[in-house]
Amino acid sequence: MRSCGMRRGTVVVMVREARLGAVKTRLAAAIGPARATAFYRRTTAEQLRRLAVDRRWRVVLAVTPDGARGPWPRKLGRFGQGSGDIGARMDRALARVRPPAVLVGSDIPGLRARHVARAFRRLCGARAVFGPAEDGGFWLVGVRRRTRLFAGPVRWSHPETLADALAQLPFPAALADRLADVDDGAAWAAYTRAPCATRSSP
Repeated sequence: MRSCGMRRGTVVVMVREARLGAVKTRLAAAIGPARATAFYRRTTAEQLRRLAVDRRWRVVLAVTPDGARGPWPRKLGRFGQGSGDIGARMDRALARVRPPAVLVGSDIPGLRARHVARAFRRLCGARAVFGPAEDGGFWLVGVRRRTRLFAGPVRWSHPETLADALAQLPFPAALADRLADVDDGAAWAAYTRAPCATRSSP
């Protein structure tokens, strides 16, 4: 992403091998493991298709379990997420690639290339950027240069996750667009009520 003098950016996509019962477990509790797994597979495939064709950045995968192959495009570079909580794994993933870099989840149905492009632009005036999620978490985190972001305590999968992440930073962070992820029954109901064009437009 060559904006404000920055070199081409990197998009790290966190992906999990879509084994039945091993992905979207909170959503699976509401709609069943088979439907939750199918949703994850479809959303991941669509998201990678949208992002990988954009020449403004390169896309790499941070996979779990380490060494998982998955049905992901072979042309995309990949590495294992390693151990630790999600904060440790995100910090490790961002440290593996050349900045500027943003990291996203693989299951954000509303995510489009324009959202990623705007997040990179936010890094022109900030050391870090976060994409707020509707549930109080975040769907994107990015850095202009290598920086450890999650050294302090963060309550993961909590309504105050983003607030915790921002509060423990020693510098201000920019905010990108707000998007919804689909992690539980309420989010699923909102997603299925959305117009089809909203759920499937490029």
